[in-house]
Amino acid sequence: MEKTVLITGASGGIGRAIALKMAASGWHTILHYSQNEESVRETAEAVRKLGRDALIVRADLTNRSEIQHVIEASYAASAIIFAAGMSQYAMLQDVSDEEMERLWLVHVKAPMILSRELLPSLRQRAPASITLISSIWGEAGASCEAVYSAVKGAQIAFSKALAKELGPSHIRVNTIAPGAVDTPMNDQFSQEEKKEMASDIPLGRFALPDEIASAASFLASSEAGYITGHTLSVNGGWYA
Repeated sequence: MEKTVLITGASGGIGRAIALKMAASGWHTILHYSQNEESVRETAEAVRKLGRDALIVRADLTNRSEIQHVIEASYAASAIIFAAGMSQYAMLQDVSDEEMERLWLVHVKAPMILSRELLPSLRQRAPASITLISSIWGEAGASCEAVYSAVKGAQIAFSKALAKELGPSHIRVNTIAPGAVDTPMNDQFSQEEKKEMASDIPLGRFALPDEIASAASFLASSEAGYITGHTLSVNGGWYA
């Protein structure tokens, strides 16, 4: 039976790795992006070379009418992986209302809307799954990332609650909480700062995007058929 997965943020480092991992595991893909068209097209081409379909859909997840484009493109999906996001590093006193709102809309409200609107089709295709890419800071909190930590923590709370709600429908809901990952999102830090961060991680390095993708592929698979409401920490032992 053919399977299709919706991946939001498929133009990013983690999203691209997830798309390729899922395609290699036999999944057709719906690849959402917001800005980096060149990257998502390269990802789609790589997916097709693996023999899987790749439908591209563009949407600003802060815009409800554009979210509708993703909904309409995704009725065939039996899995959703929310990898869209943005980092935000600043003291709370320096975070504007607009920045707070954007973080909330992209990380929390958009996944809520997409999950709600796609539930009828997910039920028809059950067993199905929803996975959110959260963060270690959603578990532990980080100085100078109070708002980011809050929305990532909200993702974890949302998934735990929704897992209880959707269990009887055979739809599993989980989160992945990566630590530091070697993606462009962390390019805001200097090489010296990255080296210092890595020294605090027991495994001594940042995660590779493919390692996060492996966790996402597992949680979407039948091998994780009895796992729901769980947060899988992929952090190299950082804050374990």
